[in-house]
Amino acid sequence: MEVTVVQLEPVTVVAVRGSVDSLTAESLTATLAEHVNSGRAQLVADFSGVHYTSSAGLRSLLMTLKASRKAGGDFRVAAVQPTVLSVLSMSGFTNLIKVFDDVPSAVSSFAS
Repeated sequence: MEVTVVQLEPVTVVAVRGSVDSLTAESLTATLAEHVNSGRAQLVADFSGVHYTSSAGLRSLLMTLKASRKAGGDFRVAAVQPTVLSVLSMSGFTNLIKVFDDVPSAVSSFAS
């Protein structure tokens, strides 16, 4: 898994590539928590490069959602591949986390 961070004030975009599973989810959680803890609680996860997520990946997303909201921000997921979107939908995560078709839409949603 690779993670790239782009700051689009006041939103932080975290682009993720690869699998988010039991081997990589902890690293993703730590990266996202680092941003929330440093006051950048408006986060977008760009999942355009994620082809698989396990329950560990879902846990990472849920922990980030809770932390960002507790810090006065929010967490969005964008550009989700169909197979990953299916997992998010079946697990009920699309009812918890706002999912957008693309990163620009997710970023602009914070202005609303």
